[in-house]
Amino acid sequence: MNQDNLTKVLSQVANGFLSVENAQRQLKHISFENIDFAQIDHHRSLRKGFPEVIFGQGKTSDQIIGIMERMIINEDIILVTRLEKKKAQKITSKFQGADYFKDAKLLWLKKNEPKITGIGKILVISAGTSDIPVAKEAFLTAKAMGNEVDSIFDVGVAGIHRLFAYQEQIIKATVLIVVAGMEGALPSVVAGMVKAPVIAVPTSIGYGSSFKGMTALLGMLNSCSSNIAVVNIDNGFGAGFMASSINHVSAA
Repeated sequence: MNQDNLTKVLSQVANGFLSVENAQRQLKHISFENIDFAQIDHHRSLRKGFPEVIFGQGKTSDQIIGIMERMIINEDIILVTRLEKKKAQKITSKFQGADYFKDAKLLWLKKNEPKITGIGKILVISAGTSDIPVAKEAFLTAKAMGNEVDSIFDVGVAGIHRLFAYQEQIIKATVLIVVAGMEGALPSVVAGMVKAPVIAVPTSIGYGSSFKGMTALLGMLNSCSSNIAVVNIDNGFGAGFMASSINHVSAA
């Protein structure tokens, strides 16, 4: 239940267009709804400004469909992350308007295009082409949450001159998400160029001693640039969500 739908129900009651009984029925599950295999947090939109996001990994396509059927009644957008293509095909055949992004393993179902409500622009940067799937997850998440989002891909430290070609665009961003595997050096470089907050995302891309992203994670946590915060390995969604939260602080 989002703010617009709650206001609509209350206004209809106040103006006599909706009975108290019907309003009570619509608001019955405003807190949460138990559908046996899931406890859907319908109140999250009111509490946090965005609906509960469905983590697709480990869930069956039927379970995801069941959750989406209940959520879409009162929400304008639903996100499903970590979703495999086979599951996504079944879900998109069920819901008109559902789009699946294979590289990001993300699906969204939209009633309307998200309104731009963020105060500035979020910029997503990937160190390598191999980091793009995680960067795309961050990009799509931030976009779904009502932000203007741009991206720059494959500008890692092995060819640092590529990054500096985008210096003006980088400096103008309100929040930056920097995605990197290997040794995870790029966020420190970017953070040294700007005063804006930088959200660093380590990826599991790299050879053996990268330890599936642990090397990048530890490198980012030990950055000498003070305007960096770090999310978990491959957590593009978390980075996109946090960037949106920062980008909405003055708009609250």
